[in-house]
Amino acid sequence: MRRFSFFSYGLALVVLAQSSAWALTAEQTRALTLGDTEARITALQQALAAPDAQTAAFLQAMADDAVKVSGTQVFMVRDGKATHPVNGETMPLPDGADDVINNNRMRGEIDAALSALQLLSPDAALRLQAAKTALKEPDPTKLGMVDKALAHESNEGVKKQLLLARAAILLNSDKTEERFASAKTLADSQTPETQRLLNQRLSQEEDKQVRAQLQTSLLTIQAALSWGEKLGALFTGVSLASILLLVALGLAITYGLMGVINMAHGELMMIGAYATYVVQGLFRQYLPGMFDAYLLVAIPVSFLTAALVGAVLERLVLRHLYGRPLETLLATWGISLVLMQGVRSIFGAQNVGVENPSWMSGGVQLLANLSLPYNRLIILGFALFVLVAMTLLISQTRLGLFVRGVTQNRAMASALGVNTARIDTYAFSLGCGIAGLAGCALSQIGNVGPDLGQSYIVDAFMVVVLGGVGQLAGTVYAALGLGLMNKLLEGIAGAVLAKIAVLVFIIVFIQKRPQGIFAMKGRSAEA
Repeated sequence: MRRFSFFSYGLALVVLAQSSAWALTAEQTRALTLGDTEARITALQQALAAPDAQTAAFLQAMADDAVKVSGTQVFMVRDGKATHPVNGETMPLPDGADDVINNNRMRGEIDAALSALQLLSPDAALRLQAAKTALKEPDPTKLGMVDKALAHESNEGVKKQLLLARAAILLNSDKTEERFASAKTLADSQTPETQRLLNQRLSQEEDKQVRAQLQTSLLTIQAALSWGEKLGALFTGVSLASILLLVALGLAITYGLMGVINMAHGELMMIGAYATYVVQGLFRQYLPGMFDAYLLVAIPVSFLTAALVGAVLERLVLRHLYGRPLETLLATWGISLVLMQGVRSIFGAQNVGVENPSWMSGGVQLLANLSLPYNRLIILGFALFVLVAMTLLISQTRLGLFVRGVTQNRAMASALGVNTARIDTYAFSLGCGIAGLAGCALSQIGNVGPDLGQSYIVDAFMVVVLGGVGQLAGTVYAALGLGLMNKLLEGIAGAVLAKIAVLVFIIVFIQKRPQGIFAMKGRSAEA
């Protein structure tokens, strides 16, 4: 890829060169390869003042460790063939020719120079990226390169970035008028990096007019960035709400509809996350070419694994404890400890990493300081899909009818021929399966470990209680409200005080409205 990029840069430089056919001289090649690091870096900066195809080729050869020296003669060696770095003629390589040694500092300078040469690439995307890099890291030695690129640039978007990069370089000019013009121009670059550059210049500036313009530009940038911060906090809150919703949906069935206080709900999420990890490992080992599809398989596997564990728990333990909430709470708490220790014994106590598929990597850049990651957006859509699917299952299917009938009036449902024990198992397994889906989603935004569920179980219970026991709509509103409140308060008071404020709010709210946001209606409310 680097060699391909080199040929692109070389082609552009050949087209753009206005100097002699060979701007790179033999003296420059010796200066670039012989002597101490400081002298070589100075020679490199001088070579970049008037770059050409030979300069790009020689720098790429240096980066690839394909340059040798013999006395004062410099050679480029590729595929066992030595060529002259200036005219490209094939030459015999003397015995005992030494490799050119580049220390880390020199390699960094060469890489930066090659990056700057992208400004003259025929690919507009490469030129744009190089201009943005030059804006973030302004270097006075690259001014000639930027000016040359500007003289031949036809793409308006790239040209705008080049002008900003030029202004960033001239922000530290010795001439007052250049600093003033640069400060004014940089107001259009509303990025945190530009804000940092202007603040640094402001701390050193002595001219009153330039200082005033720097302050004006900073106010403009700060106003633009504040919108990005506000929208970012809003998106973070909605993202947290989607995660809380996924976690709480399972509890909305096991606790909200069935009345079972399942303290092992977080560990069932953990099982779903580890099921995703196992599927990822199987795909990586046996189907590496289809790795990006592993998540599509992991979703049903995580649901079925957690649902199966839930069915076993309900059959063996919980069905004997219905109507005894304290015993249920203690039993499920003990089960959670057993599940955590079982996972530690199988997978180890350390966290394991679950890799995002390539289609979940990256994000949407809305503003300079606001990027929406694809994995968060997909989890948000996934949470809505699970919510709709569960709502339709409970309200529109035969199983949902039986679940609602058993939870509202078990004796009447049994008298009408409903197998209440089987429905209990189905309902509890459904809630546990949804917890497994939550674990699958959580594995895409963080590490997976034995304590994964402990971070969300308390918040999930708060969502269900705040929304109203047995009310799916209340669960949605409560998750959204708690997510937004938590993240907005974090920006004001910090994470710890925000958590305390949310807890206080919930306590006060439940005191005033014990039934939650949405109260049950009809006979079920009196039961």
